[in-house]
Amino acid sequence: MQFSLLTAFVALLPIAFAIPATPVADASLPGSTANVAGLHAVARAAGKLYLGTATDNNELTNTQYTAILEAPNMFGQITAENSMKWDATEPEQGVFTFTLADQIANLATSHGQLLRGHNCVWHQQLPSWVTAGNFNANQLTSIIQNHCGTLVGRYAGRVWDVVNEPLNDDGSFRSDVFFNTLGENYIPIALRTAKAADPHAKVYINDFNIEGLGAKATAMKNLVRTLKSQGVPIDGIGLQSHFIVGEVPTTLVQNMQEFVALGVEVAITELDIRMTLPETAALLEQQKQDYQTVISACQAVQGCVGITLWDFTDKFSFIPSTFPGQGAACPWDQNLVRKPAFDGIVAGF
Repeated sequence: MQFSLLTAFVALLPIAFAIPATPVADASLPGSTANVAGLHAVARAAGKLYLGTATDNNELTNTQYTAILEAPNMFGQITAENSMKWDATEPEQGVFTFTLADQIANLATSHGQLLRGHNCVWHQQLPSWVTAGNFNANQLTSIIQNHCGTLVGRYAGRVWDVVNEPLNDDGSFRSDVFFNTLGENYIPIALRTAKAADPHAKVYINDFNIEGLGAKATAMKNLVRTLKSQGVPIDGIGLQSHFIVGEVPTTLVQNMQEFVALGVEVAITELDIRMTLPETAALLEQQKQDYQTVISACQAVQGCVGITLWDFTDKFSFIPSTFPGQGAACPWDQNLVRKPAFDGIVAGF
């Protein structure tokens, strides 16, 4: 199923029902007061295709978590946080394992949720046979084609982050096994392979620090122009959107509009807004405003098709382990209670 096939997707939507706001667990901090049918229902009513979330296999044993994940109209889209990456799907050359990826795909299908494939080619979470194989250009091309073609072909009709994080913050290409062997040609190789494996797939490049105007965003726009001039399929740009409370870019709308003007759609693909701990009422209020700002920006740009949270709860957020001393980045807290950020999302639509 493609993100652009609105009619087909609407047919899969469960009937909306109101989910009452969850009581606040910590009375010393503000909580959510919104009473809506679900975030996805709000997004659809506002004309967007979905409001979704990332999830991971180890989280699916928590029944309190899955009750929210699977609630009708709360999330209309699922991204596999780790189980479709290279180390999880092709740990040995030519040997594919799909047990974990299939679990996420089947979860999405069974609940009428769109599935985003994440990802085909990335510089991290690569098995050593890829990074240390000393492959020549022809060999690595064949490896990329086999890997991308197999993944996209298995999960057909989806949206795929085919190339993930190809750029440095200064706009130069990131040095990794793919670029060092093939130069920037690895990008069209991956995109062409994905589209050939499934002509109905939406193929994206996904990156961070390209959400607002700047050198990296400019470089990504130039890359889109180059790809299009070469006839390389590119349907969308993923704006990861790992933000800091009080530091959301002020040029979100203009930047999205400039991408869309190049003939691609955009999506907010990994949204969270972290803060320096501990949480305070003031930080939570600012976080609420920041979530509203991001959602409002997508809402203002027709070509911004939807928003994905990079998991919806602080309980499973990657932020504390990646950014020590920071956290509380998600709209639900560690106890799976809605925070003011939830209301910010609703207000943004």
